[in-house]
Amino acid sequence: MNIDKRALREVAERATQGPWEMEQENIWFTDEDGYTKHLAYVEQGDDVDDKQDHYNTAYIAAANPATMLALLDELEHYKSREERVTKLVLDNSTSWDALYKKLEAAEKRIAELEARTVNLSKLSVGEVMHMSGFSRDYAEGWCAGNDNAIHEIRTAGIKVKE
Repeated sequence: MNIDKRALREVAERATQGPWEMEQENIWFTDEDGYTKHLAYVEQGDDVDDKQDHYNTAYIAAANPATMLALLDELEHYKSREERVTKLVLDNSTSWDALYKKLEAAEKRIAELEARTVNLSKLSVGEVMHMSGFSRDYAEGWCAGNDNAIHEIRTAGIKVKE
């Protein structure tokens, strides 16, 4: 259903403002001077029961111009808000595209680094002593440090070839 909101607003602004009250089939309002003024008498057909007649009259009274104008104002407020949010989303979509490209590049680089294998020679204490000319204590410390480095590199998710 397409509602002509501008036409509805114009009609509501020209009509007797609310609040409207109802009592039985009568709809009335209180004017600015405090006088009660009869607005309408709602007569339903014979095929509408009294209970439904009451509900229909109450609805007509509730759907008065003041209510319609308030609903239209609220609708305009949310429509304006929706337009602002849509503009923000569209303005930020360029930023999101750039950020997404950076994320993809970073993920690709991480995958490349994780696929690499590091070559670390595992030497015996004797080999270290022979190559360095240092003592056994030094060579044992060097080998322990090398083993520790291999362990830490593997813990970081990097493959190590010995």
